[in-house]
Amino acid sequence: MSDALTAPAPAGFLRGRGLPLRRLGDAALWLAVFLGGFVLAEPAPYELLVALLMVVWLLAGLKFRREIGPMMVLLLLFMAGGIMAVPFARDLPAGAMHMAVSAFLGATAMFYAALITERPDRVAIIERAYIASAFFCAMFGILGFFNLIPGAEAFVRNLRAKGTFEDPNVFGPFLLLPTLLLLRRLMTGPPSTWGLALITLPVLVLGIFLSFSRGAWGMMAVAGVVLYLLLLVNEQRPARRLRLMMLAGAGVLGIALLLLAALSIDQVSDLFAERAKLVQPYDGSRLGRFARYSLGFEMAMERPLGLGPLEFNKYFPEDEHNVYMKAFTAYGWLGGIAWPMLMLWTLVALGGQLFRHRPWTPFAQCVFAVFLVHVCVGVVIDIDRWRHMFMLLGLAWGLIAADKLYDRRGRFLTRGMAPATRSVLAG
Repeated sequence: MSDALTAPAPAGFLRGRGLPLRRLGDAALWLAVFLGGFVLAEPAPYELLVALLMVVWLLAGLKFRREIGPMMVLLLLFMAGGIMAVPFARDLPAGAMHMAVSAFLGATAMFYAALITERPDRVAIIERAYIASAFFCAMFGILGFFNLIPGAEAFVRNLRAKGTFEDPNVFGPFLLLPTLLLLRRLMTGPPSTWGLALITLPVLVLGIFLSFSRGAWGMMAVAGVVLYLLLLVNEQRPARRLRLMMLAGAGVLGIALLLLAALSIDQVSDLFAERAKLVQPYDGSRLGRFARYSLGFEMAMERPLGLGPLEFNKYFPEDEHNVYMKAFTAYGWLGGIAWPMLMLWTLVALGGQLFRHRPWTPFAQCVFAVFLVHVCVGVVIDIDRWRHMFMLLGLAWGLIAADKLYDRRGRFLTRGMAPATRSVLAG
């Protein structure tokens, strides 16, 4: 990676140990991302460590560049709408705590964006940590589902694997980004680099399946197709395109065989038959998920400042289960407008660099595919409190900013050069 894209390492060494501060910071980042997969209770170790790291990095001079300004402004508007809605909460302490956690998650997105903007090569650290975290999280979910370890019930909820999360519906989507990163490695890397993917990928896919989250199943399918199409469009060599098609066929066959083996177990097949129904009783009942959407939006349109945090389930049997409606009910009209604007702006800005040749393009393609399906699944589930969602948001904007800086520095470095030389460098 070009030196122009990385900030200078912090000067000095830890006295008595000889460890460079830069390496220590990278290790702390790895640990923070790794802990993001272990949220059995709140506050989780992830929150405590990231809060500490944000303070330390800010004191060390971490900068929030203007390139991530749109994300920061829209997040601040979103949080401002929620703060204005807090006084309407019947349980004021619970509503205030809800908004405090939301504000913290928004801050983590800004933190990750600033880190990647400063040094885009940090995506390699995040990738390794995320894959390791997802592997252990999925293993706990699988072992717990089949009752193969002591205390297995801690990793299962309503007969569904939830790994080291509180909810299977978060556990499944959490595994998506490392799944796509490993899939991409299989499809584009030489066989000598397949070892980790061949060991880890089946564990992640089985973990997603055993979450029995219809949203996670659909997200994995759509994200996989999006990534595959991006690779196919970007590949100009016929031989490599043929290789991609052959590997895609082999991958689909492998996943099918893995799922067939899982479905041969009665415990799995019975739950699959129940969860595979497109519409569940709690979706289509009188005050089910779909009925609540129209009624909730009507209520929200009558209250510009929102209903207040955690208030929706005081009127209906369950929560919103639609992040765009929740943006209006819990964050007021200001939050209801800011959230979809932030999602759309992120997709458009990140999508603009998917076909450019950058050192981080492979990572950006995976982030785009996973972020896209999260934006879509928000129609049927609340994703505004998912830690990994805000990390994805921060990673996306860090890559967007890095791309802009790459262009700007490239223009500066090539200023005054002969056209032929500039063309070679641009290629």
